[in-house]
Amino acid sequence: MKPLTVLAALLLLTLFPGLPLQASARTDSLSIKIGQMLMIGFRGLNVDDAREIVGDIRSRHIGGVVLFDYDVPLKSPVRNIVNREQLSKLTTGLQQLSDIPLFIAIDQEGGKVNRLKASKGFPQSVSAAHLGMLDNSDSTDAAARKTATTMKSMCINMNLAPVLDLNVNPDNPVIGRLGRSYSADPAVVARHARVTAAAFREEGIIPVFKHFPGHGSSETDTHKDFTDVSGSWTEKELEPYRVMIDAGYDDAVMTAHVFNRKLDIRFPATLSKKVLDYRLRQQLGFGGVILSDDMQMQAIAGHYGLEEAIRLAVEAGVDILLFGNNMDYDPEIAEKASSILHRLVKKGTISKNRIDRSYHRIMKLKERFLYYCK
Repeated sequence: MKPLTVLAALLLLTLFPGLPLQASARTDSLSIKIGQMLMIGFRGLNVDDAREIVGDIRSRHIGGVVLFDYDVPLKSPVRNIVNREQLSKLTTGLQQLSDIPLFIAIDQEGGKVNRLKASKGFPQSVSAAHLGMLDNSDSTDAAARKTATTMKSMCINMNLAPVLDLNVNPDNPVIGRLGRSYSADPAVVARHARVTAAAFREEGIIPVFKHFPGHGSSETDTHKDFTDVSGSWTEKELEPYRVMIDAGYDDAVMTAHVFNRKLDIRFPATLSKKVLDYRLRQQLGFGGVILSDDMQMQAIAGHYGLEEAIRLAVEAGVDILLFGNNMDYDPEIAEKASSILHRLVKKGTISKNRIDRSYHRIMKLKERFLYYCK
């Protein structure tokens, strides 16, 4: 197999018997395949206090978890992260529960979007806007490597970053004002995304480009409600993705929940086959994993029922459905999502072949990146 040497592959198989040497050779149950399509947020500082996620990993075979430092529904600074020692024990404990290595994901963009805070004993970070202003590849590489090595030491293997949104609207409440974009210039964004992704990958961290097909021009926040970028979005917002995919990027891309009439007159991007299957997969040629943004954000949850949203997202091309459980907290969300997917497959609404395609992409990504962490 190309991504791993034989020795590395055998080591992975020894340490994680559930991880195949080739995803295409694995014949798992439908329950495992569906479980791998779910990434779930949870409450708990250690495995013993996180019974729901333990059950989701063991019984529902979920493929990933997402960690937060702040519990939004409870308005509490106690969620998953207190300090380095606690976090390391939590992540290693989670991995030990799973037959197939987990994606353990976090939003560690730097600056204001920063789960591993200096106040909790982690290195200081800088924003994408700061790095874009410097426009120095060495500075960006150094910042990315600091982030990646910190994450790796905590056994966190997926960063929901970097942001490829263009800073089209500096007053954008969720991108521009928070300093999350490198620049309004797609060439600058692509250049720094390339450096960041390369540093992450060399350290064994999976980069996730976001938010496709572009959130930088919005005037409202998809966390809070319907967000329409039809009048502000332009084709140049696709350019960083085009550059990176043409250069061979095939790891992971996260969707935006934005509605864009120029691309689909009916559905927001996360639920749109025209955006994900046609634009991202067919036109741009992306063959990697597509993650949804948080399916509990109001731009989706406030306008679609859970079953309809899941059906549309999977039909559109989403491989991993992310439920951060940090907008509204539902300890049964993994069970509900899994049951819905099983029901849709049983009815023939979603084919087993469609599930297999997502599973294959997910397992290929896990083969390429996931390593033993102790």
